[in-house]
Amino acid sequence: MKRVLITGAAGFLGSHLCDRFIAEGYRVVGMDNLITGNMDNIEHLFELEQFEFYHHDVSKFVHVPGHLDYILHFASPASPIDYLRIPIQTLKVGSLGTHNLLGLAKSKQARILVASTSEVYGDPLVHPQKEDYWGNVNPIGPRGVYDEAKRFQEAITMAYHTYHGLETRIVRIFNTYGPRMRVDDGRVLPAFFSQAIQGKELTIFGDGSQTRSFCYVDDLVEGIYRLLLSDCHMPVNIGNPDEITIGDFAQEVLDLVGNGSISYHPLPENDPKRRRPNIDKAKDILGWSPSIDRAEGIRRTYEYFKKVVPLNN
Repeated sequence: MKRVLITGAAGFLGSHLCDRFIAEGYRVVGMDNLITGNMDNIEHLFELEQFEFYHHDVSKFVHVPGHLDYILHFASPASPIDYLRIPIQTLKVGSLGTHNLLGLAKSKQARILVASTSEVYGDPLVHPQKEDYWGNVNPIGPRGVYDEAKRFQEAITMAYHTYHGLETRIVRIFNTYGPRMRVDDGRVLPAFFSQAIQGKELTIFGDGSQTRSFCYVDDLVEGIYRLLLSDCHMPVNIGNPDEITIGDFAQEVLDLVGNGSISYHPLPENDPKRRRPNIDKAKDILGWSPSIDRAEGIRRTYEYFKKVVPLNN
């Protein structure tokens, strides 16, 4: 039975990856320091013999006894509210944490996949964004701690591949949504659902014309799984190219939840104006494209948020 280490296992994406690899017949070692992760996301796995968990910060030396076939590095704060609150930890998990896990992969002769992000493109001047675009990032802006941590993560991963011959994979993840997102993580979808369910105004930053492209979590996990098992060591975009303005997305949420209204606030510094992946590479190399449309995806996500968002009394 193959064995995989998944860091950030108690987080939104990490927990879904744990479920997928368990379902595929792997032994899964989950690791998380629980700064932003939630044990509720993986509680159902603890009764399984093929799952084990380490409460550990990957920015410190990482040791896992026994063999490992694969490592998936998904430990990192992933929303602005988190990486603005803990900027140093964000930089450390992308740099020191990645270095530690690359060293572990080398010692175990394991293949490693690191979770990069569309944020490496910054506020892009090229649209849609292809993997060969170098990006437009402000390294000292408020988002720089996350953007540059991920850019360094890609650089050191490629260095290990080139210098040590390590089997590496890099996924650039675009906006993803689905069950297990944190209610208070500050990203647009949980914010909209929480506000709508509680009967509050939906908060839009800017005039609502900025765009995002939302990918349902099951589609993302499928793309990551295919990338891990592929022969491609260069970065690959995984996301849904179905672009929508934030204003139109707010209206879709209101239509689903019921009546409501919208309030507008200043756009945060360096917030990307447009975001849409070019997924030609994923289609060609992985045979992957998203299959769950936004209407179905947000319906499933709404069912989850109805259970976890406290109603105003």
